[in-house]
Amino acid sequence: MFTAEAFFNAKARRQRGKKSQPHHHNVYVIELDDRVLKDRAFRAANPGYVPGHVCFYVGCTGLSPYERFLNHKDGHKANRYVRRYGLHLRPDLFAVFNPLPYEAALELERDLAEDLRGQGHAVWQG
Repeated sequence: MFTAEAFFNAKARRQRGKKSQPHHHNVYVIELDDRVLKDRAFRAANPGYVPGHVCFYVGCTGLSPYERFLNHKDGHKANRYVRRYGLHLRPDLFAVFNPLPYEAALELERDLAEDLRGQGHAVWQG
């Protein structure tokens, strides 16, 4: 028989087993195929694009960057540019920053996108 005491003991064991991770949001960068430049809205969002530079998507998530990339490609809460043109993650551009608190991830997403645009890359920001 399952008693109330057994229920609360089991709940306490589950709580103890959880890892306490204060920050679990991640910023991520996905390299896009340069065919994305054929899209008028994408080009309009990147007037400072220097031909030959890489195109990127920058976002933040509560998931791992890899899981989020797969979700984009599978069409789950997907950005249309990532779904159609996403090639691969670029951890060299974001891994050093993760994990972050939510507010810091949002701010870093904006800053990273702005920095990449400043270097002449075309960037779509999530």
